This record gives sequence, structure tokens and C-alpha cells, in this order.
Amino acid sequence: MTDKSNPAGGQQSPPSPSLFFDTVTAYQKAAAIKAGIELDVFTPLAAAPATADTIAAHSQASPRGIRILCDYLTVLGFLTKSGQHYSLTPDSAVFLNRKSPAFAGGTLEFLQSADLRGYFDQLTTATRNGGNTKQNESTMAPDHQIWISFARSMGPMMVPAANALAGLIPVDQDRPTKVLDVSASHAMWGIAFAKRNSKSQVFGLDWAAVLDVGRENARALGVADRFHTIAGSAFDVPFGNDYDVILLPNFLHHFSAADCVRILKKAHASLCPGGAVAIVEFVPNPDRITPPMAAGFSVVMLATTAEGDAYTFAEYSDMLAKSGFNSPVSHQLPSSMNTAIIARK
Repeated sequence: MTDKSNPAGGQQSPPSPSLFFDTVTAYQKAAAIKAGIELDVFTPLAAAPATADTIAAHSQASPRGIRILCDYLTVLGFLTKSGQHYSLTPDSAVFLNRKSPAFAGGTLEFLQSADLRGYFDQLTTATRNGGNTKQNESTMAPDHQIWISFARSMGPMMVPAANALAGLIPVDQDRPTKVLDVSASHAMWGIAFAKRNSKSQVFGLDWAAVLDVGRENARALGVADRFHTIAGSAFDVPFGNDYDVILLPNFLHHFSAADCVRILKKAHASLCPGGAVAIVEFVPNPDRITPPMAAGFSVVMLATTAEGDAYTFAEYSDMLAKSGFNSPVSHQLPSSMNTAIIARK
């Protein structure tokens, strides 16, 4: 006899507390991946599978400790195991091997910072209030130190997506062009345009202390002479004029839809005719529950900002229309959870 409450007509699984316990102990997973990165257990596996003893020798750690940690990392899906040998998964080979150009381990400085975790300790209050209403305590407080940590740790991981975005917006190679990178942070988005076009001048806008990181990256990548800075709030300081491209990477999600329109109108006024604005964001589907990473980003905004959200493509399209832009197109960026939404003036 089938369970009539199951539309598929099959046996319904009995209630289980597994999801609850898996969720409330998620800090254990975060601690395990942090330990794996700090002990560098992934890098020695890049060349070939290895035993716990071999990894322990590389990590200068207890073989017993490494065996237990690597078994758990295998349970989590970061490693595979055959007999006594551990191997990297394809994702771990790209993002957790320190020798990979896309190594993501440096993001721990920001993603597991006490500042960021502290906001989630107050999620009940933020939910009750509809956001983090204490402006001086939210991530939107002027010159918040968390953005220096973000800039230093997140830059390398953005390079593949930034290079792809620069390829999606061709600029005239035969004349000087201007690119504005709003909330420039590590400046990798703007630098990608400077690297692609030797005549591009890039202007990075952010808090003064954060721009120091962008300047460091511009020097390291050989474009310091074409990287200029504008210090202050994007809502307050003049953008300037005659830009060919204005970049808004991971910025608009911090604000209400009305404030997003304010920034987009400012961008529209600062572009050349035919110029492009590029929004880079976590963009959920219309159901707002898929895909999981993009949809789940809304709760980050709930905890850390007063009115921020993860907006859908339709919502961004509406904001762009209200700001005078033509209909946008979207592109999923490689090696990234971000979508690029591009519109022309």
C-alpha cells in the first residue's frame, strides 16, 4: 500500500533529524576545511595520490591527525580515497592547491573573519528588523575595515571571471578608452580591461584605505601608470564623464532597489553614448530559492546590511530600464558563482 500523501506514489521517507544536525554542526565543516588549508594537505596531492604519512610529513603534523582530517575531508567531498591513498577532486585541484593560479584558500581571511561571523550571531535580530539597522555597525559603515580584508583575500579568485568579463565588452583598440570600476576593492575587474587594451585608462572608486590594495595590484600587474583612484562613497563623489565602460562588481546587492537605481542613473549620466554598464552579481532565479548559492546570498545581506538583497535578472532589468539603459543581456562567468548583466546607454 502506498502513502497517499506522496504524489509520486512511492514510499515516503520517515522523518529524520539529519538535516537539522547537519546544519547546526556546519561549523565543524568550516573548521575542517580551514585546517586542511592551513596544514596545506591539498598541495602534495597535486602530483599524485598520497598516504596520510606522506601528507603528514609535508604538513609537519601528526599522521593520525592527518588521517582523521583527510577522512573527514573525503566525507565532505574535497578528497577521494582509494585504499590508504588520498587524491584531489577536480574542484580541489583548481581551488585548494596552493600552486594553482585560482587558489581560493586566501579567502578564509575574509569569509571566516570574526567581523563577518559576528553579524550572523545577530541574525535573529536582523530578521526581526528586516535587516541590520545599526548603520554604524553594518558592513556599510564608512571605511569599514572588513573591506580591506576582502580586497586582500578575494582578488586572486576573481581573475578568471574578470578576464572573461573584459572579453565580453570589447572596446576600441585604436583609441584611448576610460573604464570606471565602482567599489574597485582589489581592482582586478578594472585591471583586466587595462591588461586587455593598452590604451585603456582605469579609474577605481572605493574607500581610500581599500584603494591602497588596488594600487598594489596594479603595480604588480604592470598597469600602475593607467590606474587612477577616486576615494569616497559612490553615492557622494563625482564619477566624472565620458566613460566607455562602468563596472559595478558585487556592489548593488548591498542596497535597496531605489538606491541601486540612484547609482545606475549616475552611471548612465557618466557614460559615453553607446557605453556599457556591467553589473556582476549573485543572481537567483525568479523562485528566489535556486540556484542555492545565489539564492542563499540574500541571507548574507539580511545579516550585514540594512536593505541589501540578491536581486533577480528581472529586478535588475527593471532597475536598468528606470535608469535609461537598453535591455540587458546576462552571462554566467567562468570559475565563478557570479552572473554578468550588461546593458548599453
